[in-house]
Amino acid sequence: NKMGHRVVIMEKDDKIGGILRYGIPDFKLEKWVLDRRLRILEKEGIEFIAGVNVSNDYPVSKLEKSFDAVCLAVGSGAPRDLRIEGRELTGIHFAMDFLTQANRRVAGEKVSRDKLIDVQGKKVVVIGGGDSGADCVGVAHRQGVAGVVQIELLPQPPQHRTEDMPWPSYPSILKTATSHEEGGDRQWGVLTKKFIGENGKVKKLSCRQVKFIPAKDEKVGPIIQEIPGSEFEIKADLVILALGFVHPEKEGLLEKLGVQLTEKGAIKTDENYATSRVKIFAAGDARRGASLIVWAIYEGRLAAQAIDRYLKRK
Repeated sequence: NKMGHRVVIMEKDDKIGGILRYGIPDFKLEKWVLDRRLRILEKEGIEFIAGVNVSNDYPVSKLEKSFDAVCLAVGSGAPRDLRIEGRELTGIHFAMDFLTQANRRVAGEKVSRDKLIDVQGKKVVVIGGGDSGADCVGVAHRQGVAGVVQIELLPQPPQHRTEDMPWPSYPSILKTATSHEEGGDRQWGVLTKKFIGENGKVKKLSCRQVKFIPAKDEKVGPIIQEIPGSEFEIKADLVILALGFVHPEKEGLLEKLGVQLTEKGAIKTDENYATSRVKIFAAGDARRGASLIVWAIYEGRLAAQAIDRYLKRK
């Protein structure tokens, strides 16, 4: 837009903002901050069209005919699942489903009882020790959870830098979010073996402690070894899977565009953010895999520069 091109942003959700609006709780990012920035972008001339699922509501053929360039910034929305015994039990939800619904409820939207992910008065287990897992813990506290346990497969990181993490390398140290300070129990080195239920509903997790053995080949990751005799169970009325994301959702837009994908399922691009299809570009998580918002901003800027060069050559 600032380079002089007319820019239209299409979004399948009913409001613009993506993960910033629906994935991050208000106690970390109040939505008036996001809305303020969107109003600035609108005044600068960018057109936002929400509630449009391109390929379903808006044909791909029309998209390619109507625009001189298209950038796919669809994120990496396919969640990583935990395919173990008992996964079919009710009461097991993906983190983004839980967080999205919570954000909609905070915004005043009504959720039907049959779709409500209700943690009030329940014992909740969050599987996954990352930022999304911590957000789920914080939201659960605010919704009146009876108790929440967050478990992580990896061992507990040190609280300070070690000799293996000299400055200025990025340190893998223990992170304690405000959500953790509010309460709950955190456990590390825990492998979930199966879900146990009653009358079709999840009631317990069967777990084991694990340790990581360094592999002889540095190219191969550490070996996960279960500790004999370490079996234990965790009671749970509701389980939230916060295991990250694997790749963009392939059904619909990406299938109909026919863009090439990497071995891991991300959109394949060259150094100019161009996909295998003429005038189709990609940026952010859709191209590099699930990552941080700062990477999305950085890639958006570089992709814009690449698209500007392409349009000028045309």
